[in-house]
Amino acid sequence: MSVYLGNEGEVELQRVETGRGLRSELSPSDVNVARKRFSVDFALGALITGDLITIATDDGSTLELVSGHSYPDWTGYVHIDEVGGIRLYSTFALALAGGFTNSLALVAPSATKQIKITTRTDLFKCVAQVKSFDMTTSRELVQTTSLSQEFQSQYEAGLISGQGRMSCFWEHQTGTSETLEFSVYLARLVLRLQQGARFRGKFYIYKNEQNNSSVWYECDCIVSSVQVSVEPGEAIVTEVDFVTTGLITLRENSSLGYILQEDSNKILLEGNQSGALLQEEAE
Repeated sequence: MSVYLGNEGEVELQRVETGRGLRSELSPSDVNVARKRFSVDFALGALITGDLITIATDDGSTLELVSGHSYPDWTGYVHIDEVGGIRLYSTFALALAGGFTNSLALVAPSATKQIKITTRTDLFKCVAQVKSFDMTTSRELVQTTSLSQEFQSQYEAGLISGQGRMSCFWEHQTGTSETLEFSVYLARLVLRLQQGARFRGKFYIYKNEQNNSSVWYECDCIVSSVQVSVEPGEAIVTEVDFVTTGLITLRENSSLGYILQEDSNKILLEGNQSGALLQEEAE
């Protein structure tokens, strides 16, 4: 019999597509070429620094926004300043750091264009400064007597729901890490009205990928509340409450990031770390 300590626990977070695009006009006056900065109607509160987005024109014409990019759409990372101004970056780490130097050069459009901005699914990133977390799953019984036979068989076993809480040390100086998220993202996420507060989480009870013995919950979640506790002389702590949506899985072994070809070579799944096998490694 083994006893496990919580030292190997970990939370990973994935920024996900919302399914709803944000529409706006992009006029020449909205782009400050000298400052490599532009604005749209909804940026403040709708987009969050570090979001992976696609900007596309409604009519399929050339976007005319990123210098040297002559396509109808562009995909990359954003940094949102205090007044909703947007700078574009090629990587997540550069977007977190912000600043003029590493932002992409812009051009002003030749005429006003109708554009759509869509947030995209990104890679899983470790949530830093997590002090503890808990996950509760429960089965809710459904009254099926008034349902048809088809729906009775679907719901007679009940519905699985989940909720949880993360306790994190507050951190808003996010630095330049490609692999870390901080609790400030969840605090901003709960305030985002137009695109919602959804994320995908992996909640590791025990993580040891080298020995192929990890155990974790994986599910889609919605942030329901964020509480920040500030006391003199004490570390600032953030309590993040969330509820799950859709399927909850309790998974084991390593979280693979590749698929296997017929010749046994591996292919990295871009934007997806859950992994799949086309063929068993040993038959």
